[in-house]
Amino acid sequence: MSQLLRTLLPEPLVKINGQSVFLRVPLMVDWQAWSELRHESRKFLTPWEPTWPGDDLTRPAFRRRLRRYAHDARDDQGYAFLVFRVDDGALVGGITVSGVRRGVTQSASMGYWMGARFAGQGLMTDAVRALLPWLFDTLRLHRVEAACLPSNEPSKALLHRVGFHEEGYARQYLKINGAWEDHLLFGMLASDRRS
Repeated sequence: MSQLLRTLLPEPLVKINGQSVFLRVPLMVDWQAWSELRHESRKFLTPWEPTWPGDDLTRPAFRRRLRRYAHDARDDQGYAFLVFRVDDGALVGGITVSGVRRGVTQSASMGYWMGARFAGQGLMTDAVRALLPWLFDTLRLHRVEAACLPSNEPSKALLHRVGFHEEGYARQYLKINGAWEDHLLFGMLASDRRS
């Protein structure tokens, strides 16, 4: 593990506690639960996500995903977390922080997904709330951004609930389910948490 990661991520692995969930970095032992949850939630997730590769849920693809996550974290470009329910340790979803920009910007983008059977229970709201102090205080970001489809009412409500501000409309911002889609952009500044 690089010196930067040792500074940012407590050994042996990052665990961030919320009230009803905890977040931790993905490990190979998570593959089966991750694959099963993503498989059973496919119809639920497809309208909001990029097209899945044909082998996306396989063990080798998950191993490649973990290598990419480790590379991104080592280079301070991105960080991935799985979200687990405190009560029973069930995997419920995930959050990815990508595009970390340093220098004069000090910002990153955040995305998340939730398993269908866990949606609407406030678990992702708790997870995002728990992650924000780590992003602002440990990573020392000035700004965190998020985007969602204009029709994604649950995601818009979540972002407003945790303190993000709607900032505008981006045409064909991300390729979702095979098509370039317009998105609403949201942002939160470190100073927003204190206001």
